[in-house]
Amino acid sequence: MNASPVTLIKKAHSCVRLERDGRALVIDPGGFSEDDAAVGADAILVTHEHPDHFDEGRLRAGLESNPAAQVWTLRSVAEQLSAAFPGRVHAVGHGDTFSAAGFDVQVHGELHAVIHPDIPRITNVGFLVDGSVFHPGDALTVPDRPVDTLMLPVMAPWNKISEVIDYVREVAPRRAIDVHDALLTDLARPIYDRQIGELGGADHGRMTPGEATRL
Repeated sequence: MNASPVTLIKKAHSCVRLERDGRALVIDPGGFSEDDAAVGADAILVTHEHPDHFDEGRLRAGLESNPAAQVWTLRSVAEQLSAAFPGRVHAVGHGDTFSAAGFDVQVHGELHAVIHPDIPRITNVGFLVDGSVFHPGDALTVPDRPVDTLMLPVMAPWNKISEVIDYVREVAPRRAIDVHDALLTDLARPIYDRQIGELGGADHGRMTPGEATRL
């Protein structure tokens, strides 16, 4: 594992950017994130096809801004991009490992969380970066190895706060940082902060879009 420090930059909703040694990896630049969320990235990872995680225009902007940039994602997203960017879009699934922008990445998980029994479940993958930072996408996937920093999907149509708290307990990271938070109102945030912080068993925090922290 590279010993150089990693900077995590929170983007809007579920999008995060990891930077090290002048290179950048961006996860889930979807329709709720900034228009330029993927611009300047060396690697882009997408957990699933829902528009708040995958926005074709944002991915294209990222790939066009850096001719060396590449994408790793599941097959349903890769099929929408691979023809326009031959050789730069890679389909991955549970158990796969790869290197992207100098980071080592492991793929965990297979299905999106249940939204409602009448809605078919789609594929969803989570990414464990450098054996340290885990972004589960839209699922409560528990990797089979320790996690230092969990990107926590804190509020979604498919979850409730008791499940979020139990997920933090099960993963048992050193810290959990909120993602999937665009629909969480300012009125609700202190309630979520208090309950997850008091009951989750891990250091819990949230970051505003554009805020950075050293990992």
